[in-house]
Amino acid sequence: MTTQEILEQFGPRESMEYDVVVVGGGPAGLAAAIRLKQLAAQAGRDVSVVVLEKGSEPGAHTLSGAVMDPIAMNELFPDWKERGAPLNQPVTDDRVLFLRGDGGTATTPAWLVPECFHNHGNYVVALGAVVKWLGEQAEALGVEVFPGFTAAEVLYDDAGAVRGVATGNLGIGRDGQPHDGFQLGMELLGKYTLFAEGARGHLGKQLISKFGLDAGRDPQSYAIGIKELWEVDPAQAQPGLVIHTAGWPIEDESFGGGFLYHLEGGKVTLGFVLGLDYQNPWMSPFEEMQRWKTHPAIRKTLEGGKRIGYGARAINNGGLHALPKTVFPGGALVGCDAGYLNASRIKGSHAAIKTGMLAAEAAFEALGAGRSHDELSAYPQAFERSWLHKELERSKNFKLWFKKGKLIGNVMTGIEQWLLPKLGVNAPPWTLHGERADHLALRPASECEKIDYPKPDGSITFDRLSSVFISNTNHEENQPAHLTLKDARVPVDLNLAKYAGPEGRYCPAGVYEFVKNDDGSDRLQINAQNCVHCKTCDIKDPTQNIVWVTPEGGGGPNYAGM
Repeated sequence: MTTQEILEQFGPRESMEYDVVVVGGGPAGLAAAIRLKQLAAQAGRDVSVVVLEKGSEPGAHTLSGAVMDPIAMNELFPDWKERGAPLNQPVTDDRVLFLRGDGGTATTPAWLVPECFHNHGNYVVALGAVVKWLGEQAEALGVEVFPGFTAAEVLYDDAGAVRGVATGNLGIGRDGQPHDGFQLGMELLGKYTLFAEGARGHLGKQLISKFGLDAGRDPQSYAIGIKELWEVDPAQAQPGLVIHTAGWPIEDESFGGGFLYHLEGGKVTLGFVLGLDYQNPWMSPFEEMQRWKTHPAIRKTLEGGKRIGYGARAINNGGLHALPKTVFPGGALVGCDAGYLNASRIKGSHAAIKTGMLAAEAAFEALGAGRSHDELSAYPQAFERSWLHKELERSKNFKLWFKKGKLIGNVMTGIEQWLLPKLGVNAPPWTLHGERADHLALRPASECEKIDYPKPDGSITFDRLSSVFISNTNHEENQPAHLTLKDARVPVDLNLAKYAGPEGRYCPAGVYEFVKNDDGSDRLQINAQNCVHCKTCDIKDPTQNIVWVTPEGGGGPNYAGM
């Protein structure tokens, strides 16, 4: 049944009205909600704020490396230490390694490490724990936080302005029909709606298209980050050590590298980032990550340890000039829904918090003036005056240099991130621009070298399904698939024929596999229950035939300690 048919049979939907509706309970969304309540308390006013979070609780779907710059947290909560924020492990040492295929390692001398890789004053964190703590702070301030509710539809008024969102219906069967557990979604209406869904947000993508927010901007570019959490041998634990790697196992010109961060308590978070503009359809980001762990520089930390967590997430890395316009009538995009992550620093949480705060300040000012459903132009104006804009201006060319090859990328990163700061130049005086979206990068499989990945050993390297198992991913099975195809013929007729079925390799969760029908023909099988909501398929599918939509609320991964 269509939404309209459901409303005709079961509607109308109940509605709740707020001053501000926030979609997404991550760092950006919660920071926005908190800042609104802080400003209201200071002014002696009442501002009603609700946060919708599709995960089972704030932090359940949060995934990041993560080394966190506390600059924005210092502004949001100057007393965060006294409040017990889980920023427990300061960075004690930075290392940048270049890995070789023969097992060798070259360590960059400390004096040559670019400024973007300096982490003095930062913290190694489990970002999910930080987000959970932010959720507690928001609720203590009077924010209504609704976990397990998906924002499935943007609502517009007669003038075309955003007036809120509708949550997804519950109890729709796999056949698209309501069953005994059916519950109609609700409408959450706001004078302003802030969208903080993370990279490649489902509704953010629609808003960018509807309002033409990317007109005149560079195409957004992404990477996939695949992460594991390990308990390691106490002899290998070095709390606060931060390692970044370049080089092997990537053997072509693809953009990517690894990270290994030592948390407190004998735990290590590690992962691999691969740009989704890679060209070889035989490449598998998941397998590259598993292979990377076998390098002696990484293996030595993991041997004798135990893998206890796994996850994957798309990462924006298009830079300053790929940011869309962030405001439209009735709302704004904040955090990674817009693409504020600093790829050169491999950090986005501080940017998410800052942009959430800036949008909140603009919304509070507008509410005080009696405005609603217009553009919060003060938000992008404040961003342009902020330290975050200055930071992103310095790294504006980072990813784009690597599109010209590793040698040029490394040389120009050294110039822009090491030499220019020493000369007192904050930002490069030159600007590069992106020209091609990531999904257009794949070459035909016949033109590329096939990659034979080693089988997992079950000790250091693993398969997809055992990995998904420890991500605690779960979806209600009797629901429509949230991974949809515009044309069911495309996967076989084009993707399999021309690109050797890249869906089965770029997905880190085993969602997509080509199987044989009884007559020997091929078909794409979608195992939607495995989905960890990374959005890679929505980004990398060469014809943009796959569309990720929201499943029932509370479904997906439940990351613990990640």
